[in-house]
Amino acid sequence: MGQNLASVHFDTAQWAELDAALDTVERLWDPMLVVLERGRRGIAKMGTGSEAFCRATLRVMRENPRLAPVDVDLEEMGRDLATHDELAARRPRVDRLVEKLTDTNVALGSDVMTAALRGYAQLKLNGRGAGLDSLRRDLGKQFEKAPRKKPDEAERAA
Repeated sequence: MGQNLASVHFDTAQWAELDAALDTVERLWDPMLVVLERGRRGIAKMGTGSEAFCRATLRVMRENPRLAPVDVDLEEMGRDLATHDELAARRPRVDRLVEKLTDTNVALGSDVMTAALRGYAQLKLNGRGAGLDSLRRDLGKQFEKAPRKKPDEAERAA
């Protein structure tokens, strides 16, 4: 028997149910989630080391509001921190799902590729003279290597 890393398959109703659940997740998160148009570079980031600093600073500013900068909205800062905590609590779960989704997709592709390679090998052994020569040649093009560039061509291309 050939390789079979992934063998559970959904029917149309299960895919529809999953799509509906993803629609719900997207609908619920869409108003909150942002896209950093200019990327993550250049913005201040709260990492694990600075998180305690941020929490302590918020606490101190709440206890001493007259010392807080006038342009810092303490309520908004508190809401940002609370929402950050709520997202962080869910992030490992989403990360695990994405990792499993990626691994499953790789496993399915590997199952298909392994079966295709076995089928192609069998076609090469037993397909001669069965009217499949052109098909075998077409399939074999997958394994043709691109011609290597000469060292001086590679330098000019770079």
